[in-house]
Amino acid sequence: MMTTIGRAVERTSALPSVPVSAPKLRKPLGVAMVGGLIFSQVLTLYTTPVIYIFFDNLGARFSRRNERADKDHAREPQPEHA
Repeated sequence: MMTTIGRAVERTSALPSVPVSAPKLRKPLGVAMVGGLIFSQVLTLYTTPVIYIFFDNLGARFSRRNERADKDHAREPQPEHA
């Protein structure tokens, strides 16, 4: 988060109007860079918890299956070895 904020502040220097001698692509490039940084940060902040919760639920589902399978396996009579 701090890196994104730092880079966005650094890149805002490309946003204000610049002298005529500077390339005309500087302002659109600055807008694209700052917009991309903000978009990627927001996307990361929303998708990371969602993916974590998905895998946590998936792991819980598999652990419940394994617990049931272990209980069912424990109930079956074991063959005696001579």
